Amino acid sequence: MAQESTPLLVSPPPPPSLEQAPTSPAIVKDKEDLPPPPEPVEEAESPAEKGAILPPPPEGGQKDSRSSSLAAVMGKEESVSSPKPPPEEKNEVTEKSAAAKEEVVAVADSGKEKQVEERKGPQTLVSFKEESNVVSDLSDIERKSLEELKQLVQEALNTHQFSTAPPKKEERQSVIVTQEAQTAQETPKTEASASESDVSTEIKPPAETQESKVEVTPEKESQEVAKEEPKVASSPEEVTIWGIPLLKDDRSDVVLLKFLRARDFKVRDAFVMIKNTIQWRRDFKIDELVDEDLGDDLEKVVFMHGYDREGHPVCYNVYGEFQNKELYQKTFSDEEKRLKFLRWRIQFLERSIRKLDFSPSGISTVFQVNDLKNSPGPGKRELRLATKQALLLLQDNYPEFVAKQVFINVPWWYVAFYTMISPFMTQRTKSKFVFAGPSKSAETLFKYVSPEQVPTQYGGLSVDFCDCDPEFTIADPATEITVKPATKQTVEIILYEKCILVWELRVVGWEVSYSAEFVPDSKDAYTIIITKPAKMTPTSEPVVSSSFKVVELGKILLTIDNPTSKKKKLLYRFKIDSLSD
Repeated sequence: MAQESTPLLVSPPPPPSLEQAPTSPAIVKDKEDLPPPPEPVEEAESPAEKGAILPPPPEGGQKDSRSSSLAAVMGKEESVSSPKPPPEEKNEVTEKSAAAKEEVVAVADSGKEKQVEERKGPQTLVSFKEESNVVSDLSDIERKSLEELKQLVQEALNTHQFSTAPPKKEERQSVIVTQEAQTAQETPKTEASASESDVSTEIKPPAETQESKVEVTPEKESQEVAKEEPKVASSPEEVTIWGIPLLKDDRSDVVLLKFLRARDFKVRDAFVMIKNTIQWRRDFKIDELVDEDLGDDLEKVVFMHGYDREGHPVCYNVYGEFQNKELYQKTFSDEEKRLKFLRWRIQFLERSIRKLDFSPSGISTVFQVNDLKNSPGPGKRELRLATKQALLLLQDNYPEFVAKQVFINVPWWYVAFYTMISPFMTQRTKSKFVFAGPSKSAETLFKYVSPEQVPTQYGGLSVDFCDCDPEFTIADPATEITVKPATKQTVEIILYEKCILVWELRVVGWEVSYSAEFVPDSKDAYTIIITKPAKMTPTSEPVVSSSFKVVELGKILLTIDNPTSKKKKLLYRFKIDSLSD
C-alpha cells in the first residue's frame, strides 16, 4: 500500500483531478490565471491542526522596552466617489508594547452602490487533521496495535532480526559443499587403488581422511553453528531510525506510530515496513550520508524558512529553478547525476528531520510549500524518471512526515499531470493537498503561515538572512487588512510621546498608490509630508520601509488608494524607539 510522500519529490508532486471525492484536496484557481479547458479549482480553508515545535517557533509581540510611548492605529476606508460614510468595520491589531495601543477603524463611503461583486468563497472539502502522538489520546485499537508492534520490534532486537542478513550459515554451507566436492574427487582414487590389489585385502582409509570427512559433515556443521549463534545474540541490538533509538524512550512510540498510520494500523504490515526501511537505510548508508559534503548548487531549489501557524517548520520546493538549462543538465542528464541529486535531497531531508521534536506532544512533521511557477512540464523525460524513483523511495521509507502540502502558482497542465498519478496515492495523502493559482497563492499561504513568516518572494514580509541588519524579524508580528476595490485605506498611528517611529508596509501585487504624512495635534502646526503619493506597481520594491522622528505629539497617516476592481491585501507592522538623549 502506498503511503504519503514527504518533502522530497524530485519534480512537481501531483495536483488533484478536476472531479474530486469528498476527501480530495482543495484547489484554488482564478479564471484569468488558468485558461480552459480545466475548470477553476478550489482551495481548502482549514489548516493543519495543532502542534508545538522543537526548536520552538519565534514568539512575536516582544517590543523595544525603551519606549514609553502609546500608539493607536486607525484605518479609514474612504470611497473614491462620495463622502457619505457607511457602518464601520474594525480590524484587530496586535498590541505592540505596553506603551503602544492600536485601533483599526474602517470607515467606508457608501455614496454609490457597490458595483463590484463579491467572489464566492471556495468550497470546503474534507481536509487532513493531524493526529495526536500521545498514547493516552489514542483509541483502544490504536493503543493495542502500538503495543503489539512494540513486542514484535523488541523480539526482533533480541534476535538481531534487524541486522544485515547474517551470512555465516550460508557461507558455512558453501564451505561444506566445496569440501565435500573435494573429498568426492579424492574418493574414486582410493577405490581405484583398492580394485587393483587383491580383492580379499581390506583397505582402510587413513585416519586423516576419516577426520576430514567428519569435519565437513553437514550435521556436525549445523551443531557448531547452533553452538555459536546464541553467543552472538546474547544481547539485544541497538537500532536507530531518523536519529531516534528504537524502544529506548517515548520518542520511539512516535516513530512506530508513523509506520502504523502508513499501514492503517495493520501491525504485521507496519513491522515489515520497518524492517525494509532499516535495511534500506543500511544499504543507502544514511548515517554516513548525513555528514557528507554534497555542495550547495541546489540550495535555492529546496530550503527551510520559518514556521506555520501551528508551529511546523516550513519547507519550500522551488521547481522553477530547473528552467535553468545548465542546472537541469547538471542535475538530471544521466543516471549518475540523478542519483547524486537524490542523495542530496535525502541528505537535506534527514538533516531537517533530526531537528524535529519526536516527543509525543512535539512537532514531528513539516509544512511543505511547492512553488510550480515556471516549473518544467511533464514532457521532461529525465524529470519523470527522477520523480518516479524518488516517489517510490520516499513513500516506503519516510512515512507521515508532511502535515500539509500546499501547491502555489499551479499551471493549468498540472491538473492533467496529477490525474495520471493520483490513483497511486492514498486518500490520506491526497487529503493533505491544497492548490492555488498565481493570483491566490499569497492569500492561500497566509491561511496557514503568518505574513511575517512568509518570504518576500511569496507575498510576505520575511527577508532572507543577510548582513543588512533589518529592522524587523520573523518575531515581529504583522497586521493584515483587506483593502476593498475602489477605496482608500488609511492606517493612523497615534503618538503620545516624542519618539522615533519605524514601520514597514506592503500590498501584495501592489497596483495601488501609497503615501505617508505626519499630522501634529497643534492646530497652528502644518502637516508634514513624509512620502508623496506614489503609484506602486508589481515591479516596485516588494516592501516599503521608513521611519520618522516625532518631536511633537500627533499621528502618522499611512494611506493606500486601491483604484482597481480587485481586493488587495495590506500588510504592515511598526515599532517605537525612544529618542536618544
